[in-house]
Amino acid sequence: MPISAPLLLVEDDTSVRNTLATFLDLEGYKVDAVSSTRAAMEKLLASSYPIVISDIYLDERTGLDVLRAAKEASSECRVILMSARGSMETVMAATRGGAFEYLAKPFELDELLNAIQKAEAEIEGAAKLDRETDIDDLPESEMIGSSTRMIDIYKTLSQVAPTDATVLIAGETGTGKELVARLIHTNSKRLIGPFVAVDCGSIAPSLLEAELFGAMKGSYTGADRDRTGVFEAANKGTVFLDEIGEIDPAFQLKLLRFLQEREIRPVGANRAKPVDVRVVAATNRDLQKLVEEGKFREDLWFRLNVVRIHLPPLRDRRSDIPLLAHFFLRKYNESYELSAVLTESGQKLLEEQPWPGNVRQLQHLVERLVILSPGGRIDAEAVMEALRESEAEDPTVTESLKDTEREQILKVLEATGNNKSRAAKILGIERKTLYRKLERMGLI
Repeated sequence: MPISAPLLLVEDDTSVRNTLATFLDLEGYKVDAVSSTRAAMEKLLASSYPIVISDIYLDERTGLDVLRAAKEASSECRVILMSARGSMETVMAATRGGAFEYLAKPFELDELLNAIQKAEAEIEGAAKLDRETDIDDLPESEMIGSSTRMIDIYKTLSQVAPTDATVLIAGETGTGKELVARLIHTNSKRLIGPFVAVDCGSIAPSLLEAELFGAMKGSYTGADRDRTGVFEAANKGTVFLDEIGEIDPAFQLKLLRFLQEREIRPVGANRAKPVDVRVVAATNRDLQKLVEEGKFREDLWFRLNVVRIHLPPLRDRRSDIPLLAHFFLRKYNESYELSAVLTESGQKLLEEQPWPGNVRQLQHLVERLVILSPGGRIDAEAVMEALRESEAEDPTVTESLKDTEREQILKVLEATGNNKSRAAKILGIERKTLYRKLERMGLI
């Protein structure tokens, strides 16, 4: 049975406000509905509400201010926030401020009812949640997206970041696994400690032990001095083990022992020593399948998989593509002091692409478009041309290079300060291909 005290509903959209109020009334709830943060503050000063439902983006103030006021009026108040423009920062601010639930619009009315009923169950059971209240000092991030799947990831990050739990981040190449790892670190108690990323797939198996655990002078050919390993260098901080599925089976047992004992023994050392690091791992492979195939230790899988975050490919959250595209557009306009504009046709074409390289591919494409689009106008034709060029295979047998290609390459090199690695990424070609082109042009 619904609680007898009224609920406070704060929503500036008249249609949405009336729909939600009518729905809740039919479900047996009393509702005080207001359209502004000022009216909400007045209500909270005059009355005590067990449950507050508020939109995030309202007027000169936001639902986060309503959240803060509601918690100041009563620490037992359950606040449900709603938004069609959710971001990493707002979700983490909501979670740290003590929000009970965060709903991404549009949502089914039953989702709201379910959230309210859960809040009632907590109130009736006198369950008190101990949440942080400092919501002002939040880092900026490039984790963009307000789709339901991203909101769920933000919630998980908000819960796991303050702990020391080992986290496994799964997802295709380019989905932002290292970015998530950094967000976990910067929102943890280890913030002032180091964050060290290791690409396990790029290190030879014979060198990985020395890289992570360190090595003593003379322990192997070329070891002319003691070497501090990554785990020791990151003491009191976080180690990000990228592409964990690539580690050699022989080394998996040593990593498992470290996760169990939290001690390292440098190669050639007689004694182990403790280190205090948090481990966040990532993979673009199916570790469970590797376990079934006998290529990855099951006990190590369990150790790494304490909390698992799966990042969806960009094609599965197309509603986030416009947000990401405009974010990168603004970023590179500022970086290169340009004023490129993304047209409606250009945006529509971006939304329709499969994006096998995910967010990273989109970012590089937008950077290239900002620099190269004629007149700074990024329309469907410009997007299509950029996609065609970036997806083209290495032209090893071209007869000659067109003047337009030469101009494009020179323009990108100028914009990147002659950084050839960066220029190659923007142009959508391998670095060695860029060098071949430059050599043929007589530019090197």
